[in-house]
Amino acid sequence: MPARASTAPRSPSTGTSGRPPAHAGTPAPGGAPATLRGTTAIVIKFDKETCRPCPVRDQCTRSKTGGRTLSLQPREVQEVLDHARLQQGDEQWRAKYAIRAGIEGTIHQAVAVTGMRRARYLGLHKTHLEHVFSAVALNLIRLDAWWNGHPLDRTRVSHLASLGLSLPA
Repeated sequence: MPARASTAPRSPSTGTSGRPPAHAGTPAPGGAPATLRGTTAIVIKFDKETCRPCPVRDQCTRSKTGGRTLSLQPREVQEVLDHARLQQGDEQWRAKYAIRAGIEGTIHQAVAVTGMRRARYLGLHKTHLEHVFSAVALNLIRLDAWWNGHPLDRTRVSHLASLGLSLPA
């Protein structure tokens, strides 16, 4: 059973409290290990008597009857996530991810245009031939778009924009 706490926990990665400023300086209690959606987590529950009179309760929880519940990741996992998020700000990481985004766009186009998620035929040779034909079709679509100066994908147009209406300034 998760631990009941009357004080605010601190984030395992930053050491700061998860509560609003009214409770930010309180010490960290222990939490009970639990499994949430197949991963290990530390669950900390606060008594409703602690949360109910708090003036900033609506910033902590949406619960109308109970107290706040926090689910924290183990310190090692949180440190790895923090490091990965820090790397995402690096230009070298962004350049590497741009390559992946281009490949994912190609895969999306193959699935959307040719239905490559499921093979129409049984057998390795027929499935391979289907994939080759799909690749040729995608290349022809891309060549046609390039020759005619059309973008490969159209951007989404909202319903309001499609009606040609404009909002008064």
